Amino acid sequence: MSAELVIFFVLAVIAVLGAVSLIIQRHPIHSALSLIVVMVALAGLYLLMGAEFVAAVQIIVYGGAIMVLFIFVIMLLNAGEEERTNFSKLALYAGIPMAVAVTGLIAAALVNSTRATSLPAAGAAGTLTSTRTLSNLLFTDFVYPFELTSFLILVAILGAIVLAQREN
Repeated sequence: MSAELVIFFVLAVIAVLGAVSLIIQRHPIHSALSLIVVMVALAGLYLLMGAEFVAAVQIIVYGGAIMVLFIFVIMLLNAGEEERTNFSKLALYAGIPMAVAVTGLIAAALVNSTRATSLPAAGAAGTLTSTRTLSNLLFTDFVYPFELTSFLILVAILGAIVLAQREN
């Protein structure tokens, strides 16, 4: 077994355990922290695929900025620990068998797939974009949507601060 395969399985297990923890946790802050674990594991998987820029964006934007906003909103709402309830009859009689069926279909599709997928060669024209090319596009052709997104996030943060100050 190669080192890349071992790292893949370790990151995949971390991502799945983080996702299960996200669902099982009773406190919303703990769920948000579990989501950060999933985001970091996904960034590691992106690194294994050779997508360094996407991995950096995953950590900076999703693991950093978006999760800080989630935690800020959770703390602003003063959300406490949720209470557990029993399964509804619909979830018990329809949801669980459907989940088992979908899992079986996905497993069967994975077992029956014989076509191997591979990344195109890095030297092929127009197949893989370098980080430099992507950043040049982002800051030349797409600078206005990029700045508009930054402005939108700034307005959202200011709106959350105004709402938090209104209670005091």
